[in-house]
Amino acid sequence: MQLGFALVRQAAAILKNEAQRGGGHAVRKKYRMHVQRMGRKAAQSGALARAMAHFVKVTESYWPGLFHCYDVPDLPRTNNGLEQLFGSTRHHERRCTGRKVASPSLVLRGSVRIMAGLGTRQQVYNAQDLSEIDLEAWREVRAELEQRRQSRTLRRRFRRDPTAYLHQLEERLLKPTLPT
Repeated sequence: MQLGFALVRQAAAILKNEAQRGGGHAVRKKYRMHVQRMGRKAAQSGALARAMAHFVKVTESYWPGLFHCYDVPDLPRTNNGLEQLFGSTRHHERRCTGRKVASPSLVLRGSVRIMAGLGTRQQVYNAQDLSEIDLEAWREVRAELEQRRQSRTLRRRFRRDPTAYLHQLEERLLKPTLPT
């Protein structure tokens, strides 16, 4: 048992990379050597052989995406931070609106609202900062948001009165395309 816990703690220490020695390649190399050592010791560990073999197997399944965080600055090692961000956004949304659930507009404009919320948490913006934007990128985002809004409006129209909506479609379809 002690050997198993010691090997798992060593694996965690390698992944923690507190010394910040090298990027993803160095951590990957050191961790690969450690996992291979765990694989060899798994066969010799008796009762823990199955658990250690499982640890090695799961580690290998996560291998392709395990080391990006060492090469990309400020990329979190886990998705806990991202989950906390979305949860915090939903919480604040509910508090502001008085709703018990997140509003539908969060789905429509979520990407913009979350980025705005993140930006204002990092620093305070003044009018000069806001005037220095890429106008073309802003127009693209606005067009995408408008397209989403339009599609939701059409769905709502059908749900409100399906018979009238289908009748309008029939009339449009049966209307002659060429003048008579």
